[in-house]
Amino acid sequence: MSTATFNSICFNQGYLRKGEVKISKVKNRNQRVKFYVGGASVLSTKCMQSSEKNKKEVRIGLLGASGYTGAEIVRLLGNHPYFGITLMTADRKAGQSMGSVFPHLITQDLPTMVSVKDADFSSVDAVFCCLPHGTTQDIIKGLPRHLKIVDLSADFRLRDIAEYEEWYGQPHSASDLQKEAVYGLTEISREDVKNARLVANPGCYPTSIQLPLVPLIKAKLIEHRNIIIDSKSGVSGAGRGAKEANLYSEIAEGIYSYGVTKHRHVPEIEQGLSDAAQSKINVSFTPHLMPMIRGMQSTIYVEMSQGVTMEDLYQQLRKSYKDEEFVKLLDKGVVPRTHNVRGSNYCFMNVFPDRIPGRAIIISVIDNLVKGASGQALQNLNIMLGYPENTGLLYQPLFP
Repeated sequence: MSTATFNSICFNQGYLRKGEVKISKVKNRNQRVKFYVGGASVLSTKCMQSSEKNKKEVRIGLLGASGYTGAEIVRLLGNHPYFGITLMTADRKAGQSMGSVFPHLITQDLPTMVSVKDADFSSVDAVFCCLPHGTTQDIIKGLPRHLKIVDLSADFRLRDIAEYEEWYGQPHSASDLQKEAVYGLTEISREDVKNARLVANPGCYPTSIQLPLVPLIKAKLIEHRNIIIDSKSGVSGAGRGAKEANLYSEIAEGIYSYGVTKHRHVPEIEQGLSDAAQSKINVSFTPHLMPMIRGMQSTIYVEMSQGVTMEDLYQQLRKSYKDEEFVKLLDKGVVPRTHNVRGSNYCFMNVFPDRIPGRAIIISVIDNLVKGASGQALQNLNIMLGYPENTGLLYQPLFP
């Protein structure tokens, strides 16, 4: 990647404002070299809107566009050189424009939202499904088989459909698809994602928890017992629906623990950790709702295996993620903060010695709407379609 300075010139039908911008050279799936400008603010949308959508190589359908994860996918795709949205559904907002529902997206050239039952998939190559759990199974079951699909609901995350029924209170109606689905924790399951047609995008809490724990469990550096997880999330993790518990007066100036002992992400977390251990792992997990919009922190307490030191944990995480773009182990002693990943696809983590001998504390932070949902979904679809997985995801964190 090189950096150049431009003065108000036209580049690829888009004007660049005066100042520094980054030009990235990437190869698409046909190995043709293309250049694109990184950064959300440097291109004039007036220059690009008239022809950009028609030039995109992959036509994207977005189901459930009127929720937070749907809006976040639209924001991310605004900077994607190959993916263009040609279909958007939102049953309650059918007939409306995305800009009328989310005014911050008014500059993007987007189709009018339609009801799912009226959706025409003949002009679509791949789908992001941002529908609520329980409704997703039947809709995905009816989609054309040629489509690549990333599902952001919980409907295909649990391999055991009996476990799904136990935790989600209804039988699974697409057991054949469940057998086909690949669990898409990108940095852990990248090779499986490459060949998948249907990817179950992980939940936000499980992403923040599994990324630091899986490498340590695989390396047999921590015990499988007594894993305690204290996680905190911004209010956007609860979705956009009107709920009394999410009113400002209910959330502000306080912390709320919810789903105590029975949060639906527990079986997903235990499934991933058990796969890493090749034996059953149970965890103590308590989530908390924080008076902030975005952000997620998981503070994890573990018991180190016999003879293992803090340095061993640190070096294993360093080795596991040294070549990863979006997972960063911080310098020793630096505490990860949700502020430092806000609006980005990054996961920052670090390990600390507990005052109790033989135990360690792991802190992991993500943006629950990006790495915890829409960003990881885009990362997965990039891999599924053979594009560089960071395409459209090079947004830097927002601070302050």
